[in-house]
Amino acid sequence: MLDTVSLTEMHDEKTDAWHRDGRDTETDGLMGLAVAQHRANFDLWHEEDKARDPDASDAEIVKVKHAIDVLNQCRNDLVQQIDELLLAMAGEQNTAAPLHSETPGMMIDRLSILALKIYHTREEAHRDSATEAHRRKNVARLDVLNEQRADLVECLDALWKEVIAGTRRFKLYRQMKMYNDPELNPAIYKKA
Repeated sequence: MLDTVSLTEMHDEKTDAWHRDGRDTETDGLMGLAVAQHRANFDLWHEEDKARDPDASDAEIVKVKHAIDVLNQCRNDLVQQIDELLLAMAGEQNTAAPLHSETPGMMIDRLSILALKIYHTREEAHRDSATEAHRRKNVARLDVLNEQRADLVECLDALWKEVIAGTRRFKLYRQMKMYNDPELNPAIYKKA
């Protein structure tokens, strides 16, 4: 089932490991999807850093932008796969139960991003080359990020319990991304 403690531990462990050596191990099921989705966010984070490099050439920015588009599509596809699996795990839902507007997959995506923010903020809070004021500012930011993550974990746990109990439901929301589809993006199909 959905175990938010294991999920947040995985986010932290993988973030740390990928920054050290980039290697990964295979996992399946819900955790495997969550690892793949977190990896997409991890790679996306670092491509976004490259896109903001003031010394990057136009050619480098174009290459990074294309990588960002692919990673965003992968990330969104994995969120949907997580939700599909969770819907299957939950079984038939009570259609009379109130609908939750955010899916568990979307919440897991937000937890992934929070793990990355926490990792990088912690780095800034301890960076030797930073001023003491910079480090203090990031220690304070770290407290806020940890509180936000704890709140989101609590909300995800509550949602999942309600879904299992039949007192709340969620739907699979397809992202319907258009920018990567050559039949839907006019910048692509007008050139064909």
